Amino acid sequence: MKYRYLFFDLDGTLTNPGLGITNSVIYALNKFGIKENDRESLYRFIGPPLADSFKAFYGFDEQKAWTAVEYYREYFADKGLFENFVYDGIKDLLTELKNRGHRLYVATSKPTKYSVQILEKFELLNFFEYVSGANMDEKNSSKSDIIRHALEVSGAPLDEVLMIGDRHHDIDGAKANNIASAGVLYGYGNREEHENAGADYIIDKPSELLGFV
Repeated sequence: MKYRYLFFDLDGTLTNPGLGITNSVIYALNKFGIKENDRESLYRFIGPPLADSFKAFYGFDEQKAWTAVEYYREYFADKGLFENFVYDGIKDLLTELKNRGHRLYVATSKPTKYSVQILEKFELLNFFEYVSGANMDEKNSSKSDIIRHALEVSGAPLDEVLMIGDRHHDIDGAKANNIASAGVLYGYGNREEHENAGADYIIDKPSELLGFV
């Protein structure tokens, strides 16, 4: 067993949250009179902390960005949370990994509260020993902080840990913590993004993970 401890991103890695997240962003932007018709352009909100995204993509100042986050959560907590689905092959993958003796964790920039609700809804929570997510105020919500917390909780030796995610933030966070990383291509990132970030592995589908862990 090369990597006993496996840290999984949530959005774009275990589940596809595209509809719920973009609907929530559209709802928030509408509150400011901003009409966004290009749903695919909003996929960039999947992964990074929300407040940072509203500032980076729409030029909102700190106060306006947090107001946007509050509007986003009005929709997300009511509807968007479960406008989501588990990627094909994920449950089979997690079952096999557990059977092989791997220890599984979630490391996500999504608030822990929402992450646990989603994992429970889709019957994934019992696969994982711990969910390392962000606080609702998004403090300590960078991927490096999230991964560092998961490492502290797990007590895992660094050379036995693999971070699995779909965006460069996952790879960057892994590198910041001196652990290996795998980029997945079935989520919202692409091969060039993972290669540029320096992912140790790149996989097209969940089952490929079994070949090197």
